[in-house]
Amino acid sequence: MGFRVIKTAIATLIAIIVADLAGVEGALSAGLLAILGVDVTRKRSIATVTSRFFASVLGLLLAFGLFYIFGFHIWVLVVYILIAFPLITRAHFKEGIVTSSVVVFRVFGGEELSAHVMLTQIELLVIGLGAAMVVNLAYMPKAEEKLIEIRRQVDGLFSVIFSHLAQSLRDPYHLWDGKEIIEAGQRVDEGLTSAKRALENQLISASDAWSVYFYMRKEQLGRIESMLELVSFVYQRMPQGQITALLFDRLSQDVLTEEYTGQTELMLAELEKEFRRMELPATREEFEIRSAILQLCRELAYYLNIAKKDKAPASLKSTGKEKGQVAGGR
Repeated sequence: MGFRVIKTAIATLIAIIVADLAGVEGALSAGLLAILGVDVTRKRSIATVTSRFFASVLGLLLAFGLFYIFGFHIWVLVVYILIAFPLITRAHFKEGIVTSSVVVFRVFGGEELSAHVMLTQIELLVIGLGAAMVVNLAYMPKAEEKLIEIRRQVDGLFSVIFSHLAQSLRDPYHLWDGKEIIEAGQRVDEGLTSAKRALENQLISASDAWSVYFYMRKEQLGRIESMLELVSFVYQRMPQGQITALLFDRLSQDVLTEEYTGQTELMLAELEKEFRRMELPATREEFEIRSAILQLCRELAYYLNIAKKDKAPASLKSTGKEKGQVAGGR
């Protein structure tokens, strides 16, 4: 049973009890409105409840006018739907269409038009939707631990990928199915979804550090895919390939750390200087392979620049740092 179901049950119970104690007719309707008001994040809850309330008030005013002019007939409900739904949508209260329909159909079932009926429906709206908002604002599951776990999974997958890249540079016949690339993409997308939800639950001092981290990893994953394509052109063992493999060995370890150390970047700079001092290729095959390795190093430089640009604070610990911030890694 999901936590949202528990929240819905609590909100429904609160709404019915409050409506009953307040002596509002149709206390069960307040429970139904509470069910419609529960949402997955605090910000969405506020937006949803606001939309549902104003959509319902707008629908009530329109329905009262139609019922007053044409009476309580089934075909009048059809007219209401044809007019109210586009009107509510144009007023940017689309999420409140169902809630407004529940309220209007309740008025239709009572076949009575009066200030008391209007007030009763508004009271039910306030109690039902209010109970849902209170429950939503009171508590939301903390996503920090889940986000940290996803980050560790992503970093671990990146580490495995870099290890395979290093092995492929040393041994062009190294076999690898590349499943970690797919898994990393899935975990990054999962992280982005969780980070967005966590951000919507922060009403005060919202931090988008997690979103920045997962967007960084998504961009880096695109660079890794380009690297894989370039490695496929290294079909012979070359001294340059052996040296470049050391970079990916280092990166497979650095990607697991919580901060950007710059060690791989320094090694890359030294390697590029060493490449310039080497003699030119003697054969076409050597030229093609060394060109692929050189381009691979450039892709690696782009990858590292992304980490430098978007890296977040170095530690996940809350001591001396804002709680909830995430390490950027490499």
